[in-house]
Amino acid sequence: MHAIESPAPIKSRVSDLIGDTPLLELPVAPGSGRVLLKLEQYNPTATAKIRMARQMIDEAEAQGKLQPGGWIVESTSGNTGLGLALIAAERGYRFTAVVDHHSSIEKLRGMQAYGAELVRVGSPEGGLATADRDATAERIAHEHGAYWTQQHNNPGNANGYTALAHELHRALGDKISTLIGAIGTGGSLCGTGRALRTSIPNLKIVGVEPVGSVIFGGTGAPYHQSGTGTPAGAEIGKLIDYELIDEGIRVSDSQAFETARYLARHHGILVGGSAGGVIYHALKQARGQRSDSTSVVLVCDGGEKYLDTVFNDEWMYTHKLMNSSVAAELEQILCKRTRIIQAGYASPLGPHAKSA
Repeated sequence: MHAIESPAPIKSRVSDLIGDTPLLELPVAPGSGRVLLKLEQYNPTATAKIRMARQMIDEAEAQGKLQPGGWIVESTSGNTGLGLALIAAERGYRFTAVVDHHSSIEKLRGMQAYGAELVRVGSPEGGLATADRDATAERIAHEHGAYWTQQHNNPGNANGYTALAHELHRALGDKISTLIGAIGTGGSLCGTGRALRTSIPNLKIVGVEPVGSVIFGGTGAPYHQSGTGTPAGAEIGKLIDYELIDEGIRVSDSQAFETARYLARHHGILVGGSAGGVIYHALKQARGQRSDSTSVVLVCDGGEKYLDTVFNDEWMYTHKLMNSSVAAELEQILCKRTRIIQAGYASPLGPHAKSA
């Protein structure tokens, strides 16, 4: 007889469902290093940032900075706002998200669905307005006594990813060679990397930012990747630990978005635009690695929030982001999936069907 499996524990709050997200191995060409995706879209709100949103609120409550029925405010491009909106709804707080016109409409509507109030800043044609967002959030906090989580400088942001590091180490042990992630606030990459380094001292940590971001220096320029990077004129947060990061690289919008589109159409993997950029670099890097090396990619959100942008041909053409050379590169790195044929079901006509 087979033992009866115990049912999964029943949770009492949505935030109890955070974590234990799956790992997926990409089918790289023989002779390349392994590439594993940590699929954070399987969290509530379909993003990694729910981890740090909960942690920032937990720490604020423990420190007496947030009282029952209090008011939370944050400057956000979307995913942090979604996480804070969920936690606020769950715990009975008021939440105001200060946003600009760079955010996807799906993220804005998601925050509103949880009851968040939106304060919009910047020009509709102006794209990112990080400095204006931050200034507005600070003003609201000062004038109304709201608690500004200030994600770029809040230690709770990075602390929220300690559990993610433990999940990776529990699954893979010391066999992780490289950790690769997008870098914006620095919370996910530096928080995860710092915790992993305690067990894997030789772990290589790679940060990926959009072309046009200024985290690793250079001249700023507009970019479309959301939830990552720092535009010129905006503050680079204190959570970015340059001594921890071994390599900082840039990926263009075309490289990022075409990778996300390729993975969806050829492998059934739907990831966000900036996640596409991180995966693009991980795959290129894998070609020069030993087959026994393992790179873990932090995939911080799924692609459902980008159906009107990254996965919309018209939007891609309008913004001159189509680039067929990216797909050609990926064709050389990734093996095509083959159909799994079960015994007796090789043909829709049955196992004994004969070809004409």
